[in-house]
Amino acid sequence: MHGQEQMNEQVTMDTGFPFTAADSVEPLRQSVEFDGEPGCIARARQVASRFLQQLQAEWLAAPRPRLADDLLLVVSELVTNAERHSHGPYVLELEGTDSQLSVTVYDSSSALPRWYEPDPTRLGGHGLEIVRAVADRVTAERVPVGKRVTAAFTLAPPAAG
Repeated sequence: MHGQEQMNEQVTMDTGFPFTAADSVEPLRQSVEFDGEPGCIARARQVASRFLQQLQAEWLAAPRPRLADDLLLVVSELVTNAERHSHGPYVLELEGTDSQLSVTVYDSSSALPRWYEPDPTRLGGHGLEIVRAVADRVTAERVPVGKRVTAAFTLAPPAAG
């Protein structure tokens, strides 16, 4: 198809953050299941906003400028896609440390997302284009119950003390 390409069967195996034995604590994590009822997207955005606040308080994370807005945009797009393309509940999973934050959405559809080349004349299909523009890394892969799509952000490094 002209102007679009489908992602490979398995885009990446790296959907989390690498932690070594030297890491003394686990990253902050939160997972919430949604059923697609009205208001799910707004609730997912609220969950993400509170998660970022908790990450700042507990991990002393210093997000780069506009990260809060970018995070809410990514959550909106990924959850909207899960609602639109899956046939069942979906899960929003957030994970972060003082230097990294990831947003993962698991849904029941095994169809991997389509990446479109930027085209301002195209109606629709801009969600993942937007996610790719604001996130540092975007991955998608099939899992036994469907697929997972992850957008990862690198936070500003902690200030030298």
